Amino acid sequence: MSQPSFGNTELDPNLLATSFKVTTKWHVITGAICSGKSTLINQLADNGFRTVPEAARQYYEQEKASGRPIEEIRADMVSCIHGIMGLMLEIERGLDPNEVICLDRGYPDALAFCRQIGLDPNRYLPDCFHHRYASVFILDGFPVQLNGVRTEDDAAADHLDEWHYRDYTALGYRVVRVPVLPPQERLAFVREILMDKD
Repeated sequence: MSQPSFGNTELDPNLLATSFKVTTKWHVITGAICSGKSTLINQLADNGFRTVPEAARQYYEQEKASGRPIEEIRADMVSCIHGIMGLMLEIERGLDPNEVICLDRGYPDALAFCRQIGLDPNRYLPDCFHHRYASVFILDGFPVQLNGVRTEDDAAADHLDEWHYRDYTALGYRVVRVPVLPPQERLAFVREILMDKD
């Protein structure tokens, strides 16, 4: 019997009625693969904003440091996603909700990744209500450049982009789309909005 596909599973309206536990001053910087997140996060850090790196990158680095090759880590994507999601929750629980922080991805990003590997995103939806973010920026993407960590293609990137937008919107966020611009112009675009919120 084949596994069910959750690639286009909508979020459960009943679960979406859940109240957020803590309102924060955190700003999510997200987007599909090759959207320029790391570049923008580094620029924000250079401009005095506190930033938190992507949990997935931290997870892979921790696992590789323990001696596991990247192929082995990615061979069981369900365990991999669970490890990343657990790390994301741990990181967010350790942050001060009253401090202005720019996050490289928020916990709801994981919902789209769950769909891509056949997991029901609604199983993880309740954990999206631990913290409410101050804002969510989704970066429009560039063509995917594959490397030793990234294996997703343009179709997968488009799927992630669509569901990041749909999930954050369903959770009640007014998503700010960040267009493809030269790095300094992108920084100025996001920085102006961040300064208006403080």
